[in-house]
Amino acid sequence: MRATPESKVKKAVKSILDAYKPHVFYRMPVSNGMGKPGLDFYGCCLGTHFEIETKANNKELTMRQAITAGEVEAAGGKFFEILSLDDPAMKQLEFWLHRRIMQHLEANR
Repeated sequence: MRATPESKVKKAVKSILDAYKPHVFYRMPVSNGMGKPGLDFYGCCLGTHFEIETKANNKELTMRQAITAGEVEAAGGKFFEILSLDDPAMKQLEFWLHRRIMQHLEANR
């Protein structure tokens, strides 16, 4: 079975998130048609909620995904849209996680 472009992006995101455990908790919800749909990843980094939507091949957020992203940000969470393996948002995610953890460790010395 051949990996899709989007699955490669998801794998790279998982690798970043896993590198910051135990300070990062995340899940990838399984869509079964019940309840309100979500984005590809949701999690928490030291008390701050985040969600991530991955795309590939120049695809854009659906209207529902854009609304969800807006709701996350309106509630004080952080949203990342990552479009490819070389998307600058991939580095922004890593920088955001690293900064949050470093600030936490410094504050708790």
